Amino acid sequence: MKGVIFLFSLIILLLIYKLFKNKQTAQIEDALQNSNLKSNPLNAESVRTFYNETTEKFRKVYGDIIQAFRTKNVEDYLDYTIKSADLKDGQTILDAGCGIGGPSKYFASKLDIQIEACTISDYQAEMGKKLIEEAQLQDKVHIQRADYHDMAKIYPKDHFDRVIFLESFGHSPDKKMLIEAAWEVLKPGGFLYIKDLFEREAGGDEDMKKIKEICEEINKAYHYAIADLHEIISIVRKKGFIFTSVKTPEVDMDLFEHLTISNDFQNLFDISKINSWENYIFPIDFLEIKVQKPPFMIDFNKHLYHMNQPEAQ
Repeated sequence: MKGVIFLFSLIILLLIYKLFKNKQTAQIEDALQNSNLKSNPLNAESVRTFYNETTEKFRKVYGDIIQAFRTKNVEDYLDYTIKSADLKDGQTILDAGCGIGGPSKYFASKLDIQIEACTISDYQAEMGKKLIEEAQLQDKVHIQRADYHDMAKIYPKDHFDRVIFLESFGHSPDKKMLIEAAWEVLKPGGFLYIKDLFEREAGGDEDMKKIKEICEEINKAYHYAIADLHEIISIVRKKGFIFTSVKTPEVDMDLFEHLTISNDFQNLFDISKINSWENYIFPIDFLEIKVQKPPFMIDFNKHLYHMNQPEAQ
């Protein structure tokens, strides 16, 4: 009998200890999360202020097409984007994080399309509207100041043929929320297209340490949160998108813009220059992700989803 009482008492003590330990662990995790939020103040307002204050710096180096991964003649890259994102006449497109609307203006000049474009920056929205009017494209491109996380509140459900993020995706502190919002506004059969930088992976610990240090420097300087490819793939798959491609942009290296423009821009923002590719640990991969919102009801056509047949009806 005493043995039973002892065993019962021991079980009770273990349960109490476990409850205390779980509570203590939760408190530690909350403290760490709050600390991380304070050390990484990325949010819509910080990005808005950043671009209100720095857009003209970007324009001094990049002109109206504010894109880091580019060709010497940037229109060559925009032509590639039209092909890669499969932009076509008759489509309705959302340019999410459009800057001053440079790419949207070019796409609209080449195609018979309707573009809704949004930027978090007041300055960029007003500048973009002016540029669109000067190009007499206001009947094809509409720019507004808005937080792209709110796209599902701003635009109709199942409305767009394409939602494109051209080096704007990384400004999001909540990429899961952003991808879910894109799902809501895409038509069934529509495509989400992301062109952005993703943290590189390296085989050695020392190289990975350098990569993370440089990425952190980039994030702080540009109010960015460089994405983790594995995390984004997981979010996209869980949402139900069908993968079409994940790839490095297929640009002729003879046309690619190399060091000069990069260093000019880094000088403006006081970030260390790339003096040589030799021994330089490149911290990011520029990648394109293209995925489709299924054109069929997944619950009733799971065989089509699992067979990865995006065109099947």
